[in-house]
Amino acid sequence: MTFLCLLAFSRGSTKSILSRLCQPQRLFSSSPLLYSTSDKKMNGNSNETINGNEGWRAVDKNFATAAIHAGYKPKDFSHAPVIPAITLSTTFVQDEPAKHRGYDYTRSGNPTREVLEKTLAALDKGKHAICFSSGLAASSTIIQLLTAGDHIVCIDDVYGGTGRLFRHLAKTKGLLVDFVDFTDPNQLKGVLKSNTKIVWAETPSNPTLKIVDIAKVAEIAHAFNKDIVVVVDNTFLTSYYQLPLELGADLVVYSLTKYMNGHSDVLMGAIVTKNEDLHTRLSFLQNAIGAVPSPFDCFLVNRSLKTLHVRMPTHMKNGLAVAKFLERHPKVSKVLHPGLPSHSQHQLAMKQASGHSGLLSFYIKEGAGSPTKFLQQLKLFSLAESLGGYESLSEIPASMTHASVPPELRVKLGITDNFIRLSVGLEGEEDLLKDLDQALNNC
Repeated sequence: MTFLCLLAFSRGSTKSILSRLCQPQRLFSSSPLLYSTSDKKMNGNSNETINGNEGWRAVDKNFATAAIHAGYKPKDFSHAPVIPAITLSTTFVQDEPAKHRGYDYTRSGNPTREVLEKTLAALDKGKHAICFSSGLAASSTIIQLLTAGDHIVCIDDVYGGTGRLFRHLAKTKGLLVDFVDFTDPNQLKGVLKSNTKIVWAETPSNPTLKIVDIAKVAEIAHAFNKDIVVVVDNTFLTSYYQLPLELGADLVVYSLTKYMNGHSDVLMGAIVTKNEDLHTRLSFLQNAIGAVPSPFDCFLVNRSLKTLHVRMPTHMKNGLAVAKFLERHPKVSKVLHPGLPSHSQHQLAMKQASGHSGLLSFYIKEGAGSPTKFLQQLKLFSLAESLGGYESLSEIPASMTHASVPPELRVKLGITDNFIRLSVGLEGEEDLLKDLDQALNNC
């Protein structure tokens, strides 16, 4: 049909002919969404079919449109550039003393950063987003809401940098911190106190991929004290696959360095919220502390968000294929991936999220080979920290990303020397499986 429409244009056919030919395949409407999502023949019977994530929560059909169009309207600018400009200026001319046109100093606000923040807020179904120079800068700013004697409850299996930050602050700033297993609601209930100010969840967790029931955690925390701030680190799944604010969280925190940017070339973090008071307080701290990202980096992340809906399904497909392959391999004792039925919280994962990323972990059988040699034998999986880029990465958390975790807690969590974390990229699926197979066979 599309071919016929184009052919009609080329031959100068009349308007009535074009109307008859093109109307059945009309892609655009007067809707603010810019296109119609009601035509099941065009869109398929469900989002699960479109995205290859059968059984999972439905993906937002409008995500791609929001990623491309939210936060920026070309005609708001006199020269109407199709993509946002990079505003590198650190300062802005004022019409009168203390009377400016929206920006005075780029630490306090920048047009390029504002476009990114509006886009992030839209994708997470929030009202506000605030960008920072790194994920840990975002986390550190949240903690600046607290004073000595305040209490944090954090999931026990958490990003190594977050755990290190909380343990350090407990020693030096008088904050009280409990690390508990959020997969057991009774453990969370048992540690809440009158001075509890923050409940910090990460789901899936890093690196053992525990799934936290966000709605349940938010319900427990807010029932105990409505003013407790529930924070969810959504770095692993992004707003494409999981929406914590819709499930009761107060703040969503990201390392945008990972999947949101997806190219391993930007260091940045973000906080998204619906709460006006929290946004006001955090914005003040952002400006006062000054941990803001560069306009150029904001441009890069905003550009990357335009392809997030294209990248994430491929990460998911490749990651699940790797997980299934490893689960069958004779040198592997256990694979941790929420998309596998063998995962203890597989059903919760599918109920709460719309899919999974390319993250998984596994154990090499004791005596079956050297984990270090396995990593050295890999050709496509680079031995490096971080995750979420288009390239595949591998690491041993016990001696790399989670080396700062106390040894006794590492043992409790199962972060052992034969425990491997993979960030599966966008390479060809068969090539990735062959690489893993040869490395396992030669370790």
